[in-house]
Amino acid sequence: MPQQPDSNAVKQYLLGLQDTICQRLEALEGGAEFVRDAWDRPEGGGGVSRVISDGRIFEKGGVNFSHVMGDTMPASATAHRPHLAGAPWQAMGVSLVIHPNNPYVPTSHANVRFFIATPENGEPVYWFGGGYDLTPYYGFDEDCVHWHETARAACAPFGADTYRRYKYWCDDYFYLRHRDEPRGVGGLFFDDHNTGDFEKDFGLMKSVGNSYIDAYEPIVRRRMDHTYGERERDFQLYRRGRYVEFNLVYDRGTLFGLQSGGRTESILMSLPPLVRWDYSRVPVAGSEEARLTEHFLTGRDWLADDAK
Repeated sequence: MPQQPDSNAVKQYLLGLQDTICQRLEALEGGAEFVRDAWDRPEGGGGVSRVISDGRIFEKGGVNFSHVMGDTMPASATAHRPHLAGAPWQAMGVSLVIHPNNPYVPTSHANVRFFIATPENGEPVYWFGGGYDLTPYYGFDEDCVHWHETARAACAPFGADTYRRYKYWCDDYFYLRHRDEPRGVGGLFFDDHNTGDFEKDFGLMKSVGNSYIDAYEPIVRRRMDHTYGERERDFQLYRRGRYVEFNLVYDRGTLFGLQSGGRTESILMSLPPLVRWDYSRVPVAGSEEARLTEHFLTGRDWLADDAK
């Protein structure tokens, strides 16, 4: 008999994950702290948004927990599951985006989530999703390798090909088709995950969620005191525009949140505080700015021997 999904266990894990990530980021910051904002959703559920702003290291960061529910699944969640249309549902997850001050520290994003729906006269249907990705402005090979090595280790207990499948899924998902370029250097992405073994599926989500801060923290430490000037800051703000474009045009979490009547302030906390768009901007040939798209934003295999 299939295991019954334990949504309470998932919720307690997610709340603990939010605490851990905030504590470790605050330890890096060494001053500014996350502000806690608990909220209720009139349609059902609520969450806790934790936001840090104007820190020495982090210009803006948000680590959001939400647990929302409703009587009818939103269209974005039933596109591949028409049999669940009209079913009551619950969704919970931790989603975060960190926008550093220093252009040499990359932006990072992570999300782990759990959905469960109960069709009339049917058994509960659940699935997990999640992953994380890295968006540098000035890249470093060793950072990209470390990021992907940590991601591969998190996936290793769940099958020899799991990392590679989720790495390519991430490359495909975080791709700006209207720009014909990746958003960053990738990482992991998975969705609709249900093998029928709830504990194993939950274990995958936990392994990915737990590994995020181990992937990101060493990169921040290496780059947070790197000297930069107006040129680098200007380029960072320009490239942040790509991040905004993806989140508002393609991101499933944004679409689901807005379609399900989610809290707009929490849904859009991922957007950077400052950004710019320039018309037909082209970096100088041979510059570090040109190297970002020529060397880093290529969908390459960072764990191949020639990439280390």
